[in-house]
Amino acid sequence: MYKLLLCWRYLRTRWIALASVISVTLGVATMIVVNAVMAGFAHEMQTRIHGILSDIVFESHSLSGFQDPAWHMEEIRRAAGESIEGMTPTVAVPAMLNFQVRGQYVTRQVMLIGIEEATHAQVSDFGRYLQHPANRQQLSFDLREGGYDTTDSQAEAGESSRPALEGAGWPHRRMRVARERAWRERQQETEQGALPAAAPSETASPVRPVDHQVDAVLAATTPPATPPAADPAADPAAPAPPADPFRAAVPEQGRTMDPAREQFTGIVPGIGLASFPDAKGVHRFLFLPGDDVKITFPTAGTPPKVGTDTFTVVDFYESKMNEYDSNFVFVPIAALERMRGMIDPQTGVASVNSIQIRLKPGANLEEVRDRLRQVFPAELYAVSTWRDKQGPLLNAVDMEMAVLNILLFMIIAVAGFGILAIFFMIVVEKTRDIGILKSLGASAAGVAGIFLGYGLFLGLVGAGAGLALGLAITWNINRIRAAVEWLTGERVFDPSIYYFFKIPTIVDPYTISWIMAGAVAIAVVASVLPALRAARLHPVEALRHD
Repeated sequence: MYKLLLCWRYLRTRWIALASVISVTLGVATMIVVNAVMAGFAHEMQTRIHGILSDIVFESHSLSGFQDPAWHMEEIRRAAGESIEGMTPTVAVPAMLNFQVRGQYVTRQVMLIGIEEATHAQVSDFGRYLQHPANRQQLSFDLREGGYDTTDSQAEAGESSRPALEGAGWPHRRMRVARERAWRERQQETEQGALPAAAPSETASPVRPVDHQVDAVLAATTPPATPPAADPAADPAAPAPPADPFRAAVPEQGRTMDPAREQFTGIVPGIGLASFPDAKGVHRFLFLPGDDVKITFPTAGTPPKVGTDTFTVVDFYESKMNEYDSNFVFVPIAALERMRGMIDPQTGVASVNSIQIRLKPGANLEEVRDRLRQVFPAELYAVSTWRDKQGPLLNAVDMEMAVLNILLFMIIAVAGFGILAIFFMIVVEKTRDIGILKSLGASAAGVAGIFLGYGLFLGLVGAGAGLALGLAITWNINRIRAAVEWLTGERVFDPSIYYFFKIPTIVDPYTISWIMAGAVAIAVVASVLPALRAARLHPVEALRHD
C-alpha cells in the first residue's frame, strides 16, 4: 500500500514530471490522429480504385485482343465458377480526344474503354460515379432530357466548387444547334452585304460557366444570337446549316443527321477531361452532355491504322481519382468493336481484350487468380487482381504509414528519455528518504516497485490524456480545417489536389491499443534503471547521504 501512496504523492507534487506527461500525451495524440487520417485516406483510395477495377482482370497482351469472349467466360466459370458472381467483356485502347472550345481544337490523350451497358455495373461500382440519377440506376448511352446532378456530398451540402449540370443534355444540345444555325444565317447575310460585320463581343469569356449554357463551338468573334422561340429543326423552311467537322452523314441511312433531334454514339468521359478549376477554385466546363467530340484510335488490323469517329457526350464519370477522371472515356463495346474492326466478317464473332470478373463475398482473390493462371497460358493472357494492378501505389501508401509510425513513435521515445533523467534525479534527491524506508523494513523490491509504479502512472496518465486529445482532434478535424482556412484565408485541404472534399478518418481500436500499450511500455522501461539504482542503495550509506 505504501508504494501506491508514494507513487500518487509524487505524481501530484512532482511538477517536473509534468513535462514527461505532456510529451507522452502529445506523442500518443499525434500518432492517433496521423494513423486515423492515413487509414481514412488509404480506405478511400482503395475504395475508389476498386470502384473502377473489378476483383480480377483477365486480359490479352495484345490490343487486338482475343476472339469469342463468351467461350472464354465459360472456361473461366469452369475453372472457378463457385467463386464468381459476375463477368463482363471490355475493350480498352489508347486514343486521342478532340473537341472545340471557342473555335480552337483541344486534344487530350485518353484511354478509350468499351463496356456493356447491362453488365458493367455488376462487376464494379461504375454506376455510382455517374452524374445522372437514371444512369446511376442503369447506364444508357442515350442522351438524357436534363436532370443531371453531381455525386459528391460536398455539392449536396452547397459547398462544392463545381456548379451543378443544370440544362445539360438535350436542352443544351438543342440550344447549341439553334445558336449555330442562327450564327451561320447571320454570317451568310453578312457575306451577302445585308448586315454589317459583327463586332467582337466584350462579354465573351474564355470558358463559360455551366448555368449560361452557351455553345461550346461558337466562334470567338461572334456575339451570342438569341435562339428562336420555336425549334428551327421543326421548320421545313429553315435553311440547312453548312457542313462542319461535327456534322457527319449517317451511311446506313444515306442522309445527313439532324443534330437537334439525333445524336452520335454516346460516350461517358471522366469529368476531369471536361472541366478545370479557375483562379478562384471554381470549376469551369469545356464541354457538357449534349456536345459532340471526336476520338481518334488505333484499329485492330496488322499493322494498325488510324480510326476517327464522332461521339456525343451523354454523361460524366467522377470517381475523384485524378488518374481516372482525367484519362478514362467509356463507350458502348459493340460500337468500339465495329469501329476498330474487331468483328470477324465471316463468323460475326467479336473480339475483346479483357474480361472483368467480380467474385462472391469472401472469395479468395489470390486463390482464384492462381487457378485461372494455371488454366490459361501466360504467353497469351494476363490474370491479375485489382491489387496487383495498383500494387506500387498501395505498397507506397503502406510504406509511408510504416515510416510515419516509426518517426512519430520516436516522439514517445524522447519522452521516455525524459522520464529516465527525471527519475535518476529523484533517486539522488530522495536518497535519505530511501534509506529511511529501508531501515523501516522496506525491501529492495518494494523500493524498486515505487519507481516502476511511478513510471507506470506517468505512462497511463500521459497515454490516457493523449487518447482523449487524439480522438477529439480526429472527430473534429474537418471543423479544425475550416477554422484554419478561415483564419489564414488559404485552402488547407484543396479538393482539386487530393480529390476529397472532407478529410477522411478511420479510428481503428487495434491501432489505438498498440499505441497506448507502446507509450505505457516506454514509460515503464525508462523507469527500470532508476528503480534498480534505488533498490541497490545500502540503508546506512543512504542515511549518511548529504
